[in-house]
Amino acid sequence: MNTRVLRIELRRSVAPWAGLVVLTTALAFLYLLNGAWWRGTTAWTAQWTSLAMWTRSLLFYLWPIAVGLGALQGLRDHRSRMSELLTSTPRPARHRAAVLAGTTALTLASAFALLVLVGGVQVLAHTDYTHLGWLPISLVGALSLVAGAVLGMGAARALPSALTPPALAVGAFTFTALMYMSFGRAERVTETGITLTEPEPVSLLSPVVEDVRDVLVTLSAAVHVGQTVWLLGMAATGFALLVAATPRARLTALTPLLTGGAVAVLVLPSDPSRIYVVDADAAKQVCDGPVCVTTAHQDRLADLAGPGKEALRLLHGALGGEAPVSVRENTAVLPDGSTPKWSRTTVLLDFDNDIVTSAKGEELTRALIAKGIVPGCSPVGWSGTGGDVFAQTITAGWVLGNLKRLDGASYMSSDPLAESRPVWKKLMALPRAEQLARINATRAAALSCEADAFEVLSGGAAQ
Repeated sequence: MNTRVLRIELRRSVAPWAGLVVLTTALAFLYLLNGAWWRGTTAWTAQWTSLAMWTRSLLFYLWPIAVGLGALQGLRDHRSRMSELLTSTPRPARHRAAVLAGTTALTLASAFALLVLVGGVQVLAHTDYTHLGWLPISLVGALSLVAGAVLGMGAARALPSALTPPALAVGAFTFTALMYMSFGRAERVTETGITLTEPEPVSLLSPVVEDVRDVLVTLSAAVHVGQTVWLLGMAATGFALLVAATPRARLTALTPLLTGGAVAVLVLPSDPSRIYVVDADAAKQVCDGPVCVTTAHQDRLADLAGPGKEALRLLHGALGGEAPVSVRENTAVLPDGSTPKWSRTTVLLDFDNDIVTSAKGEELTRALIAKGIVPGCSPVGWSGTGGDVFAQTITAGWVLGNLKRLDGASYMSSDPLAESRPVWKKLMALPRAEQLARINATRAAALSCEADAFEVLSGGAAQ
């Protein structure tokens, strides 16, 4: 396609409008709505993988739009009543189809690239960790828009009706919704008795991905390969429908779609745990002595190292040989609703944890001491409130010699110290040896998550 043909096609088609709609609606969604994509370490402008995943999640409505606009483009010759005239020209049908599909594909891919570019400029300002592991996620996202639009064109050429574009858009939206909410998900009861849903492999036939829950999570290579095969088959069927002139040819045109779907099902992971996996490169540890963070958060090491070493020193002075010997960012990605796993020798921290997120200096030292004794047993994905937070407040106060509220902690009581102070006074009234025994029992209960840490600290029996 030369430049002159491209300019003419852009002037006489809906292709520019398709790209404009995709770009503007996506930016409006991200900037006008205050959602999870703006918060914490998984914000869409915080890391490259988060950027790619959040922009892919927008395909739940961008992909149906692309399908519908592609169908509108496919009706152009029918609306202008030029179909018979064009078939009488010596130019092969595949050439005309290539111009039609190529123009729309170019504008949609460019719009998605600009969306990623807008986020990428901000990511560069927020992190020192650069890599290319995010690129396949975004490339598959752009391919899904192109494939959806070409399929819409072909379907509209095969079924030339004014109802075809809206019907295809609604059908595509229904497909993504079913895959995301019901048909593509299976119920799972966690060890804590919470009923959750997790994605089934068949849900990967939709271009939409899950909301970003952890900065270290990415899509596996098998997902990229399987989705690429499926989308290429979809695009091939759309193009074949554009050039098909007989009912038999239209039926034959479905072969790439069916073949691509069958191959994709064989390639895509059959185990849900292999769909979203930990990014090994992002999870590598960068250390300053006993204090370590992941490569993804290496820019935070300077602020963490001093408070982390001080917390370890104070914990050793208070707990002796039972104290943890290192501070490390937690890289274990567990299913939502599961019981967290803690280490006796390492203080595991999460930069999205309420008491760690904004703490600095002495407050960060206090938070790390609290996490070293009572790391928290709320199910993964749930905010810690109540007993664990009160126990953290008291144990950190015991090590530091003063009772003080932990900044950022979520409390069930309007006055957090009102619940903590009576237990604190009872603890401090005990002989030192009994205080230490009570703290050690509390820590054992908190690390195992087999008993309520606050109840043990209050003098109740561990269960």
